[in-house]
Amino acid sequence: MPDFDSFVMLAEMRTGSNFLESNLNALEGVRCHGEAFNPHFIGTPKDAPILGVTRAERDAAPLALLERLRAAPGLNGFRYFGDHDPRVFEPIMAEPRIAKIVLTRNPVDSYVSHRIAAATGQWKLTDARHLRAERVAFDATGFEQHLDRLQQAQLRIMGALQRGGQTAFYLDYEDLQDLEVLNGLAAWLGVEARLAGLDRKLKKQNPESLSEKVENFDEMRAALARIDRFDLGRTPNFEPRRGPMVPSYLAPARSGLLCLPLKSGPEAGLRGWLADLDGAPPREGFTQKTLREWQAAHPGHRSFAVLRHPVARLHAAFCERILARGPGSFVQIRETLHQRYDLPVLAEADGPDPDPERHRAAFVAFIAFVKANLGGQTAIRVDAAWASQRALLQGIAEFESPDAILHEADLAQELPALAARAGLRAPPWAPAPEPHEAALKAIYDARIEAAVRSIYARDYARFGFEDWRVTGAGAG
Repeated sequence: MPDFDSFVMLAEMRTGSNFLESNLNALEGVRCHGEAFNPHFIGTPKDAPILGVTRAERDAAPLALLERLRAAPGLNGFRYFGDHDPRVFEPIMAEPRIAKIVLTRNPVDSYVSHRIAAATGQWKLTDARHLRAERVAFDATGFEQHLDRLQQAQLRIMGALQRGGQTAFYLDYEDLQDLEVLNGLAAWLGVEARLAGLDRKLKKQNPESLSEKVENFDEMRAALARIDRFDLGRTPNFEPRRGPMVPSYLAPARSGLLCLPLKSGPEAGLRGWLADLDGAPPREGFTQKTLREWQAAHPGHRSFAVLRHPVARLHAAFCERILARGPGSFVQIRETLHQRYDLPVLAEADGPDPDPERHRAAFVAFIAFVKANLGGQTAIRVDAAWASQRALLQGIAEFESPDAILHEADLAQELPALAARAGLRAPPWAPAPEPHEAALKAIYDARIEAAVRSIYARDYARFGFEDWRVTGAGAG
């Protein structure tokens, strides 16, 4: 039998949470205290204190109320919606002795019900004679926002339960009319009391069919048909989470500009540009502590990251990390790729093969490896040199959100503008030619583009990359 000292009903508006609360309160020894952490009131709109805690006291110390609920006699709980005090979500979900009841409803029904309640001003009904009915218009954009918010909330709940090794008692709106299900909930909570019947004080609002409640029902059906309920067009993502890579950050010797390099990007050119900015080598090797000190010493500072086209970037990673023999190359990974993944590169090779066909074959084999690697299908680590730029930026954002994310092809215009916003006079962007660009031009075709796009589909979509053009640094 679960040993709970309190409970939380994880729900949203118009899911039947009032009805479930009234039935829980009909159980001897159980008390649900309404929306205890609603930022606009405490418990109910009447703002009555909960267990002696006022709204002001709760706002100042929300965890104190949570502890009082847990310590109170009997089994006490509350309703928690996605827009309630975010400070208590993690403590609630991390505590296995707080029972989690997850209440959901068909999103279309909850959306229409919410629209009707908003239009009539009637959020709860205890006497059917006072029912206010109204037909509403279905708004496709509003519904998709509603659906996305519900999905994100459920994913957040599920992730917290998984991380804590916990489970929840799941209820659908329709389950609330099943006495045996509600008594099953009581048994799961460890409560001895059972309901003899459902509490019917609250009346179902708007029991009509959707066609009677929605004035543009045909338009609604057409809009719902276009929604991909199963997210069939999604791009699966199995990349590991990455850290912020603070030691790789670059700053000019004196000026308040911070470069957040992405591996296999134009780092050499950026390093030279930063050196020209202040006439001295840029500062690097930051720790999180020294970076905070730098930020404090440079009020008004600006930070930026530079995106490289995925084809050019993956080719640079291949040439610099796999084909090269010098510092920074991955000799052991190259040997494994040669033995296990049939990478057609000789052990003594150092740099791109002068024969375009052989170089192309090697690069195509490397592309296939990276696709498997990012998909979690190899024993080799996912290195930052070929991780997606989206994943790298997500890691950076854990510590420093860049003020600007620039495309390599636009740096001649964007870098001076960025420096000007930081009050600096910038040198022109004139990087040395990319050393492996000629080798890429010799082998690039639509098949390579398609293969790389299949790996970095999220980068293409998120950052607007087009096909790589065989002109200069490519098209960003």
